[in-house]
Amino acid sequence: MPYVPVEWLREHVDLPAGTTAARLAADLVKVGLEEERIVPPAVTGPLVVGRVLTCQARKQTNGKVIAYCRVDVGSAHNDAPGTGAEPSDLPSRGIVCGARNFGVGDSVVVSLPGAVLPGDFRISARKTYGHVSDGMICSQSELGIGEGPDAESGIIVLDRWLAANGRDGEKPPAPGTDAIALLGLGEEVLEINVTPDRGYCFSMRGVAREYSHSTGACFTDPADAADENLYPHGLAPVGDGGFDVVVPRDPSPVRGRPGCDRYVARVVRGLDPAAPTPPWMRNRLTAAGMRPISLAVDVTNYVMLDLGQPLHAFDLDKLHEPIVVRRARENETLTFLDDVTRALDAEDLVISDSPDAEGSRALVLAGIFGGADTEVDERTTDILIEAAHFDSVSVARSARRHKLPTESSKRNERGVDTALAPVAAQRAVDLLIEYGGGVADPSATDIDRTVTPPTLIIRADSAQRLTGVAYGTGRVTELLETIGCAVEPAGTDGEGHELLAVTPPTWRPDLVGAAHAAEEVARLDGYDNIPAAVPLAPAGTGLTPRQRARRNVVRALAGAGLTQVLSYPFVGDVHDALGLPADDPRRRAVRLANPLTRDAPYLRTSVLDSLVEVARRNVSRGLDDVAVYEVGSVTHPAGTLPAPVPGVQSRPSEEEIAAVEAGIPAQPTHVGAILAGEREHTGVLGAGRPWTWADAVEVVRTIARTLGVSIEVAAPADPMAPWHPGRTAEVRLPGERRGGTILPGPVVGYAGELHPRVVRAFDLPERACAAEVDLEPLLEAARAAGALQVRAISTFPMGKEDIALVVDEAVTAAQVEEVIRRAAGDLAEEVRLFDVFRGPQLGEGRKSLAFSLRLRAPDRTLTAQELEDVRRRVVECAAKSLGAELRA
Repeated sequence: MPYVPVEWLREHVDLPAGTTAARLAADLVKVGLEEERIVPPAVTGPLVVGRVLTCQARKQTNGKVIAYCRVDVGSAHNDAPGTGAEPSDLPSRGIVCGARNFGVGDSVVVSLPGAVLPGDFRISARKTYGHVSDGMICSQSELGIGEGPDAESGIIVLDRWLAANGRDGEKPPAPGTDAIALLGLGEEVLEINVTPDRGYCFSMRGVAREYSHSTGACFTDPADAADENLYPHGLAPVGDGGFDVVVPRDPSPVRGRPGCDRYVARVVRGLDPAAPTPPWMRNRLTAAGMRPISLAVDVTNYVMLDLGQPLHAFDLDKLHEPIVVRRARENETLTFLDDVTRALDAEDLVISDSPDAEGSRALVLAGIFGGADTEVDERTTDILIEAAHFDSVSVARSARRHKLPTESSKRNERGVDTALAPVAAQRAVDLLIEYGGGVADPSATDIDRTVTPPTLIIRADSAQRLTGVAYGTGRVTELLETIGCAVEPAGTDGEGHELLAVTPPTWRPDLVGAAHAAEEVARLDGYDNIPAAVPLAPAGTGLTPRQRARRNVVRALAGAGLTQVLSYPFVGDVHDALGLPADDPRRRAVRLANPLTRDAPYLRTSVLDSLVEVARRNVSRGLDDVAVYEVGSVTHPAGTLPAPVPGVQSRPSEEEIAAVEAGIPAQPTHVGAILAGEREHTGVLGAGRPWTWADAVEVVRTIARTLGVSIEVAAPADPMAPWHPGRTAEVRLPGERRGGTILPGPVVGYAGELHPRVVRAFDLPERACAAEVDLEPLLEAARAAGALQVRAISTFPMGKEDIALVVDEAVTAAQVEEVIRRAAGDLAEEVRLFDVFRGPQLGEGRKSLAFSLRLRAPDRTLTAQELEDVRRRVVECAAKSLGAELRA
């Protein structure tokens, strides 16, 4: 986030005297620039000018020379003669100091007890080297004001410090004078939050403009080339003498745009490599969160922070003319200023220094980070300044690809003023000449292929339509012109609405539509002027049947003792842990182009893909008994066609919308559940009971009962990962009868124990269970069945019959139950399996299934004969359909 020093901002806009960072934050928030935090001054407490009265140097036993000084720090801070920790005949304070670059009579900077220096270094009186040091004589590094005069040798001597800062002849202030103001250390700094569409606010120029919009204060554009105070000689002319730059037509443009449409190069020769950065510039860079390095580098950073145009400085002696802007080549690498060599991508835009493929070398990752080959160092005397306009998307992709979020990339990827490059380059050149003693080449290189921002035709009442505030054409025109737009009448549309032709300024590349212009009108007029009107909700029909059914399923499972969770639908290599075969269609997943995390780039194809991670996380944190479920969508890309990406210049056509919809993969709703650990805990009332495969099947039955849908449960013909091959149930919808044959219904899910390998892979309790059901066919079956049929409760007595049938081992209980229900007809109120028996008396491969039947008629008491008839029909139908025998 950008930092805004108040005094720096004052150079560009009229700030009232005494404006604090808090006041500035309150004014900027009115135009949408929110306060992130207020950074307190680097130095607080008493920091004063002192004059050295005496200085007694003594060599210590460790060989170090320590001086005990008496320093006059002003009448308000001095100890009276004969008083203090170490009485003196002079009004002064005693201070121990190890530096030796000052002497008696020098004016120095003294931090007194109670002061706090950078790094939360608190000053207090303490005894050291046999004396009481009642303060500290300060160096530049201790005050956090970087390198400069006396930085290496030690203490700030104000005579030399003033001369080095262009204040020759000025005498140091009297002892006791506040040194915080003298050194520029007492300034608060406001850190603001800038939204991605307003990159121009990453500069003092942009923030000053917004402050002017908020308060009406007079704004002076620091990028105005006609300002003789900033640019006394104007911009250098473009001529043949400029440094040769080649910007070919981009062979692989991003979004159809060239990677670079403007490139300005300026040359400054004869710089003094030892020339220091002026303290005011170092202080401003430090306040803005940047570390001063050297004059050339500091100037480029300062101009970037001030104007918003990123710059780069090359050591001219290390360049081979011409400079070439191009895309990186295959297998090309670049060693950056951080001494890390990175492999470049073919989409990366680089600055090289030769058109020859053999000799061409990448020097800079354009708009992001410089290379080590042409680094400006302590021997550099000739410099080439680059100010360019790069495609924002190209810069953003490269910065993320290489994980290089630099100050330059932050501005370039948000869009830089296309008209700013020559002005910023000239500003940097002027500063290098003034403080480095260099001489600029008379001609500039300026390759300009930028285009004028397109004119927008908008309705004059577009802001009113969105905000409800009747601004009027005059007010809309005034506000848009305030931000730099050119506004002209454009007649009326076919419905008689007044139109305006709006041309955005070059520093606002985000203004590309009527909604953006309307937002600017609302923002500048004041969001607080928009009335708070709550719209009336239209009368509706409530939830749709599908919504009601889904919510009923959620409530039913919660009522059954399960806990609902919502997991992220993004997964990684979970399919291997789930044991899915290589040809399993569930392995075919949609890969996200911009995933939240690199280890989860796919959309899940099963709810269990993400639900197992939820169960594992809970178990790993000590919750061994887990019963969780999720109702969510999965993504199946099979049959999906690639969808074209429509442009943003106009509304997509119906054909384009249809093509986009055809490219959206199927996303059915599934219900998944994982049951692990104990369902009933062991306690004083008896032994506990673990979750079993039958509980997983019951979860599916609960869903079906809630929807009023019949299902069939049977063992699957083939194993289905991630379930146990012998303890898994396949869930189907009822089959369809065609002639004398019943065709099996579609499979809608599976339930049972998880495979032991899966349980171990996810560190779940032994014999953990799971269920997953595709809710879509169940909802469709519920819709096809229509309204739930409710019968009156019969008040007549119930008849009970128990029937034990001996069948082959391959016959399932569900098949027998279906036959019994069909034979009993409407009289069957309940059919329940209560016993399974196997024994030698039944024969090899045979088993006995005992069912309890509850029979009741709605209009009469059943007779003994009717009960006997039901029993007979059940036995006959079971024998005919399943080869069953009545067990004696």
